[in-house]
Amino acid sequence: MSNIKIAIFASGNGTNAEAIAKYFEKKDGVEITMIISNKKDAFVLERAKKMNIPAFVFSAKDFQNPEKVFKLLQDNKIDFVILAGFLLLLPDFIVDAYPCKIVNIHPALLPKYGGKGMYGMAVHDAVIANKEKESGITIHYVNKNYDEGQIIFQAKCLIEDNDTSEILASKVHELEYKYFPQIIEKTIKGKYH
Repeated sequence: MSNIKIAIFASGNGTNAEAIAKYFEKKDGVEITMIISNKKDAFVLERAKKMNIPAFVFSAKDFQNPEKVFKLLQDNKIDFVILAGFLLLLPDFIVDAYPCKIVNIHPALLPKYGGKGMYGMAVHDAVIANKEKESGITIHYVNKNYDEGQIIFQAKCLIEDNDTSEILASKVHELEYKYFPQIIEKTIKGKYH
C-alpha cells in the first residue's frame, strides 16, 4: 500500500506543523509531502526548509484559482490536508474535493470562541475576559464555514484565577503539541482501514 500523503497548510510560526512533521518522521505509511503557506514571510517556511519538506507560497487569490493550489494537491495525489494555524477560509471546491479529509485545530472549546477573527491571542483574550474556568483545543473537520465542521476531539485545561492570556496560550499550546499529531494519525488511519 502506498503512503498516505499529507499537505500541511500554515500561515504563521509553524510550531504545530513542525510537531506534526516530527511525529510522522518515525511512522510508516504516512508522508508529509508539502507545506503550503499564504504568507511569504511565515516562519513555517524556515521550519519546512530545515526538515527538507517542500514548501510553497500562494496568495489568497491563488487559493481561489483551481489551477493553482488545488492543482498542486491533485498532481501530488494528496490524501489529507491539515490546517495548522492557517487563517484563510478554503474555497468550496477544495472542501468538496476532500470530504472529511481536511482537519483543523482551534485553540478553544468550540462552538464557543470560534468564527471569523477568532484565532491566536484574540481567542485567549476573549476566554480570559469572560472569566471562563476552562479552555482547551478542538480538532475538527473543515466545512465551508469557519470553525463549524464536525468535532473529532477536544482536550481541556483549567484556567486559574490569575492566569493571563499568555499563560492560557502556553497551556493550550501544550495540548496542541501533545494531541494534534496523535489525533491526525487516528483520523487518517480510521479512514484508511
